Amino acid sequence: MSSKVSVSPTSLIDQIVVPGDVVLDLSNMTNQTIKLGSGLRQDSDAISAMRAGKFSYSKPNKYWVESSHKRYIPRTEDHVLGIVVDYKADNFWVDIKGPQIALLPGLAFEGATRRSIPKFEACTLLYLRVVKTNIGMNPELSGTDASGKASVFGPLKDGFMFETSTGLSRMLLSSPTCPVLEALGKKLSFEIATGLNGRVWVNAAAPRSVIIVANAIMNSETLSATQQRIMVEKLLAKISD
Repeated sequence: MSSKVSVSPTSLIDQIVVPGDVVLDLSNMTNQTIKLGSGLRQDSDAISAMRAGKFSYSKPNKYWVESSHKRYIPRTEDHVLGIVVDYKADNFWVDIKGPQIALLPGLAFEGATRRSIPKFEACTLLYLRVVKTNIGMNPELSGTDASGKASVFGPLKDGFMFETSTGLSRMLLSSPTCPVLEALGKKLSFEIATGLNGRVWVNAAAPRSVIIVANAIMNSETLSATQQRIMVEKLLAKISD
């Protein structure tokens, strides 16, 4: 079976590739410096995929294969959406969709002291930062940024939380703003918090807006940038009829 060979550096971007597919031909990219991310390998002038997923690109020169997983593997400095499952000895235990329950110290919040530890009931949704991921130990979380400030972290009230693949979460957090969020933001007013652990929280004044945003996001994973914009236009057209 023959491999796909790209005619230009853009021919396979946003397309699904499988292991062995040649996604870039460096002989067609003279005088260019590129960065290879995860899921790619180089053999002479051929850059090929090592796993199945979407061939992705970000300016100015980075390429990688975006794969989606249901289970999340915690990494230091990841931002995640966690659900409180228990509270013991001034510590919260939080579900972040990883192999193990994560530890959230009660003092890991801005201004917290032993006399003023925040009180979160079971099932409270929190936006948190991963600070430790030692092998064989529970990951540790924090409700502050690296400078100790609350910043964007803390409890997420009201709204709607839904689960996605980790690949879709990364796409939503990409820079520049991914097409589906850009298109939605031009027409709707809403808040969003995305965790790299495959959870997304959306809130808006109108419940209808929450439903539209959630549906658009869940429908966007396998679509190209142009297809995402068209899909959003069709969803918005339905509610304006």
